[in-house]
Amino acid sequence: MGIIKVENIRVFAYHGCLKEETKIGSDYLVDLEVKADLQPSAKSDQLKDTVDYVLLNRIIKEEMAVPSHLLETVARRILDRIFKEDTMVRKATVWVSKLNPPIGGDVEKVTIKMMDRRK
Repeated sequence: MGIIKVENIRVFAYHGCLKEETKIGSDYLVDLEVKADLQPSAKSDQLKDTVDYVLLNRIIKEEMAVPSHLLETVARRILDRIFKEDTMVRKATVWVSKLNPPIGGDVEKVTIKMMDRRK
């Protein structure tokens, strides 16, 4: 097994429970870690034999563009699509962070972490 990380994907999106959040939007950071067998690609040097991180980045951007009340919902959608669209991924962990959340304090970010494995 091996690990591929895609880190600090910056996205502007419209998630939140407050009406204002869905109108003005916020900045987010998304991190992703996937586990897969990387030995075939290490030998072949071919993209078809590995997890394409361009695909992973696209999935994250597309799912972050769909407004949701909760970051948990967005993370679940990201994981579901990764397992559906890339059969090489065995396990995935996603972190979705809302920067400067409107929670009545000086808070840099709020992060949810969700993981799943192929069934």
